[in-house]
Amino acid sequence: MLPYDSLEGAELALGRNFTVAERFWFSYSAHKSDYILYTHNCLFVFLVFSLVPLPWALVELYWFDAVDRFKLQPRVKRSFPELFKCYKDVLHQFIFVVAPLIAVSFPVLEWVGIRTSLPLPTKWEVISQLIVYFLVDDYTNYWIHRFLHSEWGYEKIHYMHHEYDAPIGFAAPYAHWAEILILGIPTFLGPAMVPCHMTTLWLWSSLRQVEAIETHS
Repeated sequence: MLPYDSLEGAELALGRNFTVAERFWFSYSAHKSDYILYTHNCLFVFLVFSLVPLPWALVELYWFDAVDRFKLQPRVKRSFPELFKCYKDVLHQFIFVVAPLIAVSFPVLEWVGIRTSLPLPTKWEVISQLIVYFLVDDYTNYWIHRFLHSEWGYEKIHYMHHEYDAPIGFAAPYAHWAEILILGIPTFLGPAMVPCHMTTLWLWSSLRQVEAIETHS
């Protein structure tokens, strides 16, 4: 929650007029707690997971013959019941694993310094932080993935993710609950190392989800 009673008071405290984006942020967030703003991540993750894979799913269902020669596994074709089952299974994990994880992890984000205050970050601040987050996430994911492909990691945890041996966008987060928890570490490690504004965290969470969907399509 922003510590200002009015827009004018906020501008006076910062010593300048706000940008359009900052005015919108003030009007939206001034009377919301930081916790409520953080839990918006649940909504963004859900929307990205539900909407981004749709174009690929529609191609799979209605234009398969036109694109099958471009597929790495052209003989595999998913039906609507298969796609919908995958979506429902992941949604179940989202409700019972991801959303509770987001809900209880706020004290950690608060401790590392994720802020909601004004001013908003500059464009170059956001870009530089996102670059760091992608590099940290990619490096950490590599080593975690190697562990998950060890004999123990695969048999106990990672086998579930490979039930879709011809992966689809909706199957990107399809995994054992333990894997979902473990792979949350790389996503939060970057912001923990280089704290950002809450809006940057929303953007990062959404882009990370888009990347996972793309690499599984």
